[in-house]
Amino acid sequence: MNIANLNRLLRPRSIAVVGASDDPRSVSGLLQANLRRFNYAGDVHLVSRSRTEVNGVRCVPSIQDLPAGVDVAVLIVPQVAVLESVQACVERGIGGAVVFASGFSEMGEDGRTVQEKITATARDAGLALVGPNCMGLVNFADGVPLTFEPIEPLSYTSGPRIGIIAQSGAMNANLRQAFTGKGLNVSFSISTGNEAALSAEQLLDHLVEAKEVDAFAVFVEMIRNPSTFLRAARRARNAGKPVVLMHPGRSPQAREAAQSHTGALAGDYGVMRTLVEREGVVVVDSLDELFDVTGLLARFPKPVKGSAAVISNSGALRGIAIDTCFDLGLELAALQGSTFDALRSLLPDFATPDNPLDLTTAGMQKPELFGATTQAMLDDPGVGSVIVSLMGGSGAQQVAKAHSLLPVIEKSDRPVAFVIMGDANPLADEFNQIITSSSIPFFRSPDRALRAMAHVHRYGQLVTSAATRVDAGHAPRLLELKSGPIAEYKGKQLLRELGIAVPQGQLARTSDEAIAIARKIGFPVVLKAQADKLMHKSDVGGVAVNIKDEQQLQAAWTNMEMSVSRALPDFQLDGILVEGMAKQGLELVIGARRDPLWGVILLAGLGGIWIEALKDVCLLAPDMEEAAIVAALRKLKGAALLDGLRGQPAVDLAPVAYAVRRLADLMTANPEIVEIDVNPFIARPKGEGGVALDALIVMADAHN
Repeated sequence: MNIANLNRLLRPRSIAVVGASDDPRSVSGLLQANLRRFNYAGDVHLVSRSRTEVNGVRCVPSIQDLPAGVDVAVLIVPQVAVLESVQACVERGIGGAVVFASGFSEMGEDGRTVQEKITATARDAGLALVGPNCMGLVNFADGVPLTFEPIEPLSYTSGPRIGIIAQSGAMNANLRQAFTGKGLNVSFSISTGNEAALSAEQLLDHLVEAKEVDAFAVFVEMIRNPSTFLRAARRARNAGKPVVLMHPGRSPQAREAAQSHTGALAGDYGVMRTLVEREGVVVVDSLDELFDVTGLLARFPKPVKGSAAVISNSGALRGIAIDTCFDLGLELAALQGSTFDALRSLLPDFATPDNPLDLTTAGMQKPELFGATTQAMLDDPGVGSVIVSLMGGSGAQQVAKAHSLLPVIEKSDRPVAFVIMGDANPLADEFNQIITSSSIPFFRSPDRALRAMAHVHRYGQLVTSAATRVDAGHAPRLLELKSGPIAEYKGKQLLRELGIAVPQGQLARTSDEAIAIARKIGFPVVLKAQADKLMHKSDVGGVAVNIKDEQQLQAAWTNMEMSVSRALPDFQLDGILVEGMAKQGLELVIGARRDPLWGVILLAGLGGIWIEALKDVCLLAPDMEEAAIVAALRKLKGAALLDGLRGQPAVDLAPVAYAVRRLADLMTANPEIVEIDVNPFIARPKGEGGVALDALIVMADAHN
C-alpha cells in the first residue's frame, strides 16, 4: 500500500470525473452535485469523449489529457472500460481511483479474471483504488464527497467522531444515517465494494492515526488480510479508539450470500471472532447493536471497570432488567454502604435503595432526583456504568428529565445510557432537540440499552485480557515426518516430549511382543492398530479394549489383523499399540489447527460423545495464558460437569490448560502441522492429573 497515494485518495486537492455528463440524474451528475453542495475547495477536472464542456466546465477527451498531479480519478465508465481507465490513471501519475462499476468478482469467474488484472495493475503501481462495485467514500472532515449517493455536508458538533468502513455501499449509508440521526459526528464514510486493491483492513489501519476519528464502525463480509486487520485493531486499541465489527457469516447460507454480494470468499467465522476479540474488537451480531455499541463507545471509549447499575421510575422494569442482565452476562453492581446512605438521603421513605433502583413516582415532583441518583450511583467505585430507563411523561416532564440528567452524563467518564420508554410514542420537539445537540447515548428501548452496555463491559474485559499474553515455549521440531496424518503412537511420543501425560504403553510388531508389553504394564490393556493415515481405527476393527489376560490378547491380536486386512487389503500396519486401560474421568477434547487465513487457533471443550451431541467447545487464541484457558473452559455450556454432578468429583483443569498451552507451543514451532486433535483427554480430580487417550496430528503436504 502506497501511503502517499492513500492520503491523496482520502484527502484530495484535485479530482477528475471520468465519464462526465450534464444529466443531473446520472451518476456523474449526482457526483458533481455533491461536490458543489460540499463547496469542494480543490480543482475539479472533467473527462468526456463526447462533450467539450459540462455545466460550463471544460472537458478533456481522455485521462491522458488531464494535467499532471491530479490526486484522484472517479471512474464513471462501464465495466468493459474500467481496466483500460485504471491503466491510464497509472500512466498519468494519478494517486487514487474510485470505481463504481459492477460486474466483477461478484459475478463469477469471468468477472474475477478481469478484476484480478485491475488488482495487479493498481498494486504494481501503488494506485490507491477503491472498488469496484462500491458507492465510493465521503471525507466529511475535509468536505470531500466521492460518491453518487445524494448527500449533505455535516455540521460538526462537539463530541466524538466516528469512522465508518463497510464493504456494502447500502450498509455504509445505513450506518452513517443511523449515527447522524443520533446526533453523532461522522468523519469518514467509506464503501470498499469488491476491494480489488484497497481492503477494509488497510483503510482501518491507515485511519487509526487520523485525528478526526475516535471510534470505528466496521461492516465486512470477509477480512481478506487477517494479519493487517489484527495489526490495525491492536493499534486502535493502543490508541484508545474502539473498533466495533459486524461480520455476517455465522451460518453457511450467510457465507454464500456474502460471496454473491461482494465477491468475498468468507472464511471461518468462529476463528475470525476469536482472534479479533483477542485484539479488543467488539463483535456484534445485529445492526441495532452496531449502531448502539459504536455510539456508546465513541462517547465513552475508556474501558469499563466495575459492574452495571440500573435506575428507573418503573418498578416492573426491575425484574426485566435483572433477567436481561442475567441472560447477557452483565453483572449488576453490589452497592456500597455509602451509596445506600446517599440514596436514602435523596429518596422518599417509601422508596427502597437498591440496584436496580426504582425511583417510584418521586421524580414527578422532584425531577432533580434523576440526575442526583445517577450521580450517586456513579460515585460508587463498584459501578462501571449506569442505565437510566424512564417513562417520559408529558413534554415538560421529558425536558425536565433531560435537564436533570444531561449535566451528570456529559461530565461522566463512565458510560451512561439514557432511555425514554414508549417505543415509537412521539417525544416533545424541545426534548428531541436537547438530546440530538448533546450527542449523549439515547435509547427508546431498555433492552437495546442493556444489550449495548453489555458489549461495552465486554470491551473493557477484552482490553484488559489483551494485555496478558504468553510467548511460545520450546517445543520439538518435526523435520522428518511425512505429509498427512501420522500414526497415534508417534503423536503420543510427541505429547510425552511436551510433558503431556499419555497411557503407559508401547508399539508391538508381533503378538509375542504385545504379550510382553502387557505383562510389563499390567492387564487390562487396550490394542490399537497403528499406521500413518489410519485415522478411523474403530471403523476397520482396529481397536480392542479391556483385554484382561494373555489369551484374550492373542485372540484380539489375530482378530484385529484379519479385520484390518479385510477392510484395507493393501494397507501395511506399523504395528499395534499396547496400552494400559486408563482410569475413568471426564472426557474432554483439546486440539489446535492452522487456519489458512488466520493461522493457529486452539480448541477445548467437552469430548467423547459430548462433542458429537452438544458441540460444546471454545476456540482460543494461541497466546493465551493457562489461567485464561481455565476461565474459558468454565464458560462452556456444560461447565457444571467440571465441578462434578451426581456425586462425581470436580476435575482439575490445570493439567488441561497446560496441555492446551503446550499444543500451542508445538504448532508455533512447527508451521508444517495442520491440525492436532486429542480426543479424549481425560480430566481427573485434583492431584490425579490428566491423560491424553488418543492423538491425531496432521502434517501439511510438502508441495502446498
